[in-house]
Amino acid sequence: MNKKITAAVLAAALTVSATALAGCNSNEKTTSSQDSKAASTPSSTAASSDNNEKRALEKTSFNLGHLNSTAHLLGFVAKEEGYFQEEGLDVTLTLFSSAAELSTGLESEKLDVAFIGSVPSITFQSKGHDLTIFGGAMTNGHGYVIKPQFVEGLDKWDVSILKGRNVASVKNSVQDAELQILLKDKGIEIGEGADKVNVVYFDSQKDAYNALQNDTIDAVSAYSPYTSLAEGQGYKVVYRCSEEPLLQNQPCCRQVASTAALSKYPNSYQAFERALIKAYKFTQENQEQTIKDVKKYIDIEEDLIKTELYGGYGTSVPDPDKQGTVALKKSIVELGYTEDYDIDKLYNTDIYKSALDSLIKEKPDDKVYAELKKHFDAFE
Repeated sequence: MNKKITAAVLAAALTVSATALAGCNSNEKTTSSQDSKAASTPSSTAASSDNNEKRALEKTSFNLGHLNSTAHLLGFVAKEEGYFQEEGLDVTLTLFSSAAELSTGLESEKLDVAFIGSVPSITFQSKGHDLTIFGGAMTNGHGYVIKPQFVEGLDKWDVSILKGRNVASVKNSVQDAELQILLKDKGIEIGEGADKVNVVYFDSQKDAYNALQNDTIDAVSAYSPYTSLAEGQGYKVVYRCSEEPLLQNQPCCRQVASTAALSKYPNSYQAFERALIKAYKFTQENQEQTIKDVKKYIDIEEDLIKTELYGGYGTSVPDPDKQGTVALKKSIVELGYTEDYDIDKLYNTDIYKSALDSLIKEKPDDKVYAELKKHFDAFE
C-alpha cells in the first residue's frame, strides 16, 4: 500500500481554514453533500415516511458537529448515502477543531449532536455540564508518532522511547489520558528531565500535529487520520492504542447531546440513531463507496482512509458501549484527571436500543443488526 502523500496534500488535509476551525459563531464551516445520493427509491421513501409518521418526529432539522477525523465517518456516510433523509431529517454537518468548541455548540443550541471524545465528554459532565452520552462513534484509532531519528537503529520500542522528549498533545483528550495510563504503568513521570516525558499541550489536534514541524517537539499525539498521514511523511509510530493491552477496546468518540434536547425530542434522536446504524451497516458491506464518502469530508489519499477505516486500528460503531466508558471514567478519575460523579444520570442507552430494535423488526434476518444487538446486550 502506498502511503506517501505530497506535502501539498498534507497541508490541505490538515491546515483547514481558520474560519472553519474557529468555533460555533460566524466561523462555522458547513459541509454539503450531493442531493442525488440522498434520493431513495419510491418504495423505500414511502416506507421510511410511514415509519417517521408513526414516530411523530418532534423536529426535523439537525446540526451535527464533527472534527477533522475519519473517526466520524458514520455521520459522513449517513449524509452521503441519504440515511438521514430516509429518516425524515435534514442534517447539516459542521466542522470544529476541538471538544470544547463542540460542547459550547451544544450548550448554545447551535448544535443538536456532536461527536466528542470520551474523555472530554466525561470531564465536561463531571464539571456540571448537562450533556448526555447516547451513542458511540469510534473505538480506539489513536496513538503517538515520533520523529524517525529517535528510533534509528532500533527494531522495536514502546512508550519508554518518549523519555527525555518533548511530546505535543491535547489536554483533556483521550490521547493524553491514554499516554498517562501507559506512562504510569511503566513508572515514568511527566515532567522535564532525561527520565521523564515533557508533555506540551495545545488547544487542538491540528495545532499539536503542526507543532511536530518545530525542532523543539519530538513526538505528538494523533487520532485518525493523523497517524497514517504521519507515517506517510516518514514519522514512526510509537504505539497505536489498539495494540496496547491496557488500551484495547477503548471508547473514543461518543455521540453527545444536551440532556434537555434528548428529553424534548426523543423520536427525532431515535431517527438520527437509526440513520447512523444504517450507515454502520453500509460501512460493513460497501468499503469502496464508504472510502469515497469519507474523502468528501477528509480530503486525503484513499489508501490512507482505507488504512484508518479498515486496517484494524479502530472501529466506528454507533453502540453507546456504556461499560467501556464507565471503565474509562474510573481510570481517569484515578489519574486525577477529573472528579468522580454519577455518570448514570448522563448516559442514555434507550435511544440506541429503541433504534436498533426497530431496525431489527424491519429486517429480522439482518446479520449486521444481529451482531450489533449481541454487542449491545453484552456491554450495555
